[in-house]
Amino acid sequence: MIIRQLIYLDALAREKHFRRAAEACHVSQPTLSAAIVQLEEELGVMIVERGRRFQGLTKEGEVVLAHARRILAEADQMKSSIAELREGLSGRIRLGAIPTALPMIAHITAPFSARYPTVSLTVLSLTSQEIQQGIDNFELDVGLTYLDNEPLDRVISKPIYQESYVLLSREDGPLGTRDTISWAEAAEHKLCLLTGDMQNRRIIDGIFRSVGASPRPVIETNSIFNLVSHAGIEGIASIVSLQLLEFFGVPLGTRALQLVEPEAQRTIGLIVADRQPIAPLARNLLMMTKPVTDAGLPRRPIIR
Repeated sequence: MIIRQLIYLDALAREKHFRRAAEACHVSQPTLSAAIVQLEEELGVMIVERGRRFQGLTKEGEVVLAHARRILAEADQMKSSIAELREGLSGRIRLGAIPTALPMIAHITAPFSARYPTVSLTVLSLTSQEIQQGIDNFELDVGLTYLDNEPLDRVISKPIYQESYVLLSREDGPLGTRDTISWAEAAEHKLCLLTGDMQNRRIIDGIFRSVGASPRPVIETNSIFNLVSHAGIEGIASIVSLQLLEFFGVPLGTRALQLVEPEAQRTIGLIVADRQPIAPLARNLLMMTKPVTDAGLPRRPIIR
């Protein structure tokens, strides 16, 4: 068994197509196919479901793939550890962040890039479930996600900030003179909320349930920018994180009301795979990132 065969298998599992997998590995399709066959012969099991097209992996193939990804990750980590000793930290770090945390990403990436200019960062907007899957499958090095709402598996975490929530609506609307609004009252309004596959939405639904209320979303979106922009539509209100407004400011013509009864917060933080030793890039990002306090947030709006 050689590393190259495992790389080909990993590419095939990702691309789900022999030709695209071969192109991703910069080899011919016959070369990739032959390497997979050699791996099957060496292990004595069928890895790929046979057919004219890629039809998926066998049960044995899924087991082989899981081990292959772990071996490849260990090989990359070995190279990174040696390179760190010789040349200092370098390479690429892949960071997945939940959409509501994207406005806070610069607090993490900017200091890291300043200290390690030879390291490149890739930031991806993903759901919390996609982040957990990416960490498990060695597709992400670090995640920025909720820590205290839904269980996280096999990770090391570090709290970064507390997410809190406001109701955003038109300034010339019926709520234009208000400073606060209860969750129970907010449920009576026509709302724009994030889609149900996003943990922010599940958190908000849970807070509504805790006060015996059910929201009435008339618009659902998976974009935090659409969430904010729809609050400018007459008769529509959006529930957004205060941190989003602290970064971008309260949009012109809208008003942010503090959501109370309860004053809910959720912890957002960094996660890395609980595998020892921790990869050098992920370890350094985790160690150097400091919690963000209210005092450190840029352009705090006045909620009036």
